Amino acid sequence: MTQDPNGRTLKLKKAAPAPSDPNAPRRAPVRPAGPARARPASAQPPRPPAREPYREPPREPARSERPSPGHRPSRPAAAPGDAIRLNKRLADMGLCSRREADDWIASGWVLVDGAVATMGQPVSPQAHIEVLPQARQRQDERVTVILHKPVGYVSGQPEDGHEAAVSLIGPKSRCREDRSPRRFSPTQLRGMAPAGRLDIDSTGLLILTQDGRVARTLIGEDSEVEKEYLVRVHWAPNGPQGAGLVTQDVQAVFPRERLALLCHGLSLDGQPLRPAKVDWQNPEQLRFVLREGKKRQIRRMCEAVGLHVVGLKRVRIGRIVLGQLPMGQWRYLGPDERF
Repeated sequence: MTQDPNGRTLKLKKAAPAPSDPNAPRRAPVRPAGPARARPASAQPPRPPAREPYREPPREPARSERPSPGHRPSRPAAAPGDAIRLNKRLADMGLCSRREADDWIASGWVLVDGAVATMGQPVSPQAHIEVLPQARQRQDERVTVILHKPVGYVSGQPEDGHEAAVSLIGPKSRCREDRSPRRFSPTQLRGMAPAGRLDIDSTGLLILTQDGRVARTLIGEDSEVEKEYLVRVHWAPNGPQGAGLVTQDVQAVFPRERLALLCHGLSLDGQPLRPAKVDWQNPEQLRFVLREGKKRQIRRMCEAVGLHVVGLKRVRIGRIVLGQLPMGQWRYLGPDERF
């Protein structure tokens, strides 16, 4: 709209559309701008393939972890609940005792999957355990001695005024026949402990050691090492002061079925004992071979079948025999000796 010079409003007329030519080509209608319409799948441009998420390449096992030819895997990966404390894992591997393992871990001599281990650390069965040479060197310096313990000495800590057997270990009481090149040093007594019981009234072979491997071999829960004893007995069906006491030719009056009971069938403290080997060496002396060592076990076994022990001597532990070692003397366990 516009105004003429006289102030009047003029209306504009729309131009009439041109007459259409029926023969002219038709133009495609122009659609107004708006949201993009979906195209058929065949008309859409191809999308670039989606990127795969990053995955860390599998770790190549260390040389010590690579299976040998013909190796068969023991079992599938363990669940997290199968993790155990590192010191127990080292002990189960036969490398040391748990206490010794704690010393190694505290010193930084144990690696778990390449990282320095920490005290109390749980590890899975698949973890790679490495022990540094310093631990092996410390272990090689530890000593084990064989002592012929006399009556009157206790195996462990002093008690009731009686001395501990370890007090007998010194340069003066070392057996002259000992061929070990080791030289005695007071530092060898640090941490030395008996590997097994031998009560105050008994004599014979006693092992004292600083080496956790030896202790585990002899007194571990799964130990199968034999201990052999010679035991002098009286027949005392009513106790050592009761009626019917027999001190000579005990074998002749002792019932055979009770000998069988000594071999297998007794219990102590509510637990069945493991099978033992028991036979007569002479009319007053029995030979016991055990694979366990409960407190005063042989004396209590004999008491249960009417026998009274008047003498007990341990003569062998595994393949180590007491031999001609004089009473009260000791020698080093040789590097080629095994239990």
